[in-house]
Amino acid sequence: MTDSMANRPVRRIVTVDGADDRSYALSDAPVTDVLRDPARPGFESTRVWATDRTPAAALNAETVAALPGLLEPPSAGALFRIVTVPPDSVWNSQVSPEAAREFFASAGAGHLWRGAGAKHPYLQQSSTLDLCVVLEGELHLILDTAEVELRAGDSIVQRGTRHAWSNRSNRPAVLAISSHDGERHGGTGS
Repeated sequence: MTDSMANRPVRRIVTVDGADDRSYALSDAPVTDVLRDPARPGFESTRVWATDRTPAAALNAETVAALPGLLEPPSAGALFRIVTVPPDSVWNSQVSPEAAREFFASAGAGHLWRGAGAKHPYLQQSSTLDLCVVLEGELHLILDTAEVELRAGDSIVQRGTRHAWSNRSNRPAVLAISSHDGERHGGTGS
């Protein structure tokens, strides 16, 4: 038996304050909003929560499920996902750039795909600030000019750059990603 988080249902506990102003767990159940990629067996992106604005409203789970954005947050909102990235060896030799583009299109995010002629078919770019943590496994962050090796516990501040995730190990890797709607600006400013 393994303790791996990969491809295991994500448990979500949603809290709320009651009429008596005391907090309680409104729900405790597996998240069912899971995006899979048929071209990459084992790939899962589980939308844990989303907001439609900042400051965020205390939305209920049904409202969250109806929001757009499986790969990027709604306009002025945020999105929290747990993503399982399978080993490249499971899918890499069988995926064309067209199949990768179709994955983004099927998630309503065809505009994010930058894989045409790229060194990785799932290269993407959004106008978001993504705060990422590797929860399990090993990954390489693919950028235009570099590749960064990542291990469990490493964090990434992704500021709207072109990127892809490559898993060169023999086991799935798991990321937590909190994406926030933003504006992309050129240059190297901090």
